[in-house]
Amino acid sequence: MSSRFFQNRDCEFFPCHEGADPERFNCLFCYCPLYALGDRCGGGFTYTESGVKDCSACLFPHLPENYDLVCEKLAEIIEKCKKK
Repeated sequence: MSSRFFQNRDCEFFPCHEGADPERFNCLFCYCPLYALGDRCGGGFTYTESGVKDCSACLFPHLPENYDLVCEKLAEIIEKCKKK
């Protein structure tokens, strides 16, 4: 089994995004690690009327081919969190 792809078909929410292809849906990043990047996350998000980021239509971290891109963006978060 690869550490780059994981599915939890027993999850009551699988797949948790409407319209997602269950055969290609990667659960590895169940909670998106890129949420904190705001509008620089790279995904297809919107903002609610109250200004909250809504990722319900975003499949970016759940597509197997985006694994490396997610890891690259994680490096940006790590850099921002370093003590200066």
